[in-house]
Formats: sequence, structure tokens, C-alpha cells
Amino acid sequence: MIIDFHVHAFNPKIAEKAITVLAQRCGITPYTRGLVEQTVECMDKWGVDKSVLLSIATKPGQQTVINDWAQQQEGDRFIPFGSVHPDAQDAVEEVFRIKQRGLHGIKLHPDYQDFMVDDPKVDPVLDAAKQADLPVIFHSGFDVLSPDLIHCMAGPALKMIKRHKGLKIILAHLGCNDHWQDVYDILAGVDGEVYFDTAFTSWRCPDDIMTKIIRKHGADRILFGSDMPWDRPDRIRDKILGLRISDDDKEKILGINAQRLLGL
Repeated sequence: MIIDFHVHAFNPKIAEKAITVLAQRCGITPYTRGLVEQTVECMDKWGVDKSVLLSIATKPGQQTVINDWAQQQEGDRFIPFGSVHPDAQDAVEEVFRIKQRGLHGIKLHPDYQDFMVDDPKVDPVLDAAKQADLPVIFHSGFDVLSPDLIHCMAGPALKMIKRHKGLKIILAHLGCNDHWQDVYDILAGVDGEVYFDTAFTSWRCPDDIMTKIIRKHGADRILFGSDMPWDRPDRIRDKILGLRISDDDKEKILGINAQRLLGL
């Protein structure tokens, strides 16, 4: 089973507007217009069995609407995560509502939600996620929204990890987008259930540094992810299959690790 751990789609009420704004901002032509039906078509075309669907509450008042919609996407193809905004007065309560809804984890985006990854104000949310046994995935590294202030760099991420031992953490974009040498030097091999996904690395991350990170961190803590609709899962799958790592490690990355982490 191939599981794409990093996919985006939107409520049809906002999908066209959201995808247009994001495409203009990042200068990339998306592979879908942000609809779940189109995402499934791409999954079928590019050989993905299941996708982890990630939504982001960019404002405190969006939590409930976004998480209600995410819950509705649960099914044979999607494994939906919820989102919490750290500035919401009921952020901690929303973590437990996410658990009650049957959602599988929490997505946080430090750039879009305007917090530094090691900011103590996020600690109550992360403590609640650990208590609820929900993994938390962070956007990490460069984002076009905030090119001059990167909200999740490797050093601060390590501080956050050490404060929250036992929390299941996924750092997207192989630990720190566009700063993979820092990942190798600072984060790779850190103790705990700390995972990196491969989202948006097909043409940005050199094969040699990806291989070094996987070997140092351990293939059992690497998750295949694409960032669809911004990158194609088949390209990242082929990149992984072409790395100088064992076939067993490739199978772990492409699906076995996600099944274990999510209890599938």
C-alpha cells in the first residue's frame, strides 16, 4: 500500500479562490483545482492508495468549520487530519474535539499561523495532542509566504522536540524545506517518534543529501509525501525508488511507516 502523507484539498465553497491565491503566491501551476474528486483522480493516475488530507486553520475562528469538513472526507481513500490555531481561546479543547471526531492527527503551519516553532504559547496544544495520542505535522523550512522569516528552522524545532518527549511529530519537507544540510547536522537521528516527510522534494532536494538524511535518521522514520497539488506523488515515489537504500527501506517509506504510525 502506497500512502501519501501530505496532500491538500479544500471545501468546494472556497477551493477555487484558495487554489488561485496560493498558485499566484508561489508561482506554481497546481495539478488540481483543490477539489477532493480531482485529488482522487490524480491518486488513481499516479498510483497512490491512500492520502493523508491536511487542512490548515489560518485564523482562530476557522477551526470548527475546517475540522467538520475534514471529518466528512474520511473514507477508503482519505485519512483526514484536523487543524488547531494556537491563538484560538479554545485551541486545547479543539484538540480533544479532533480526537472525538475520529480525525487522525493535527496540522500546524507556523508561517500561516504566525508562530515560531519553539514558542511556548504552542505548548498547551502540543501537550493536549500528546495526551490525545494524536500526531502533529508541522510545515518546516522555507515558505513563500514568509521568505525572510522562516518560522520552523532545524535548531528551534529541536528545542520544541526536546520539550515534548513522547509526542509524535512529523516535520514536513524532509525536516526543513531548502535547509536540508541543517536537518542532517541538527535533527537527523534525534530520539523519539520524530518523522520527516518527503513533500515537495522531487526537484528541490538533491538525492545525495536525501540519502544521507534517511540513513542517519533511519528509514523507519521517513514518510512518503508529495504536497499535492503542488508536486506529483509519482515523481517523489520514483525519486525514492532511485535512491541508494535497500528495497526494504523503500517499502517502509512508501507506506509501511505510515500504516504503523496511524495504526492502520
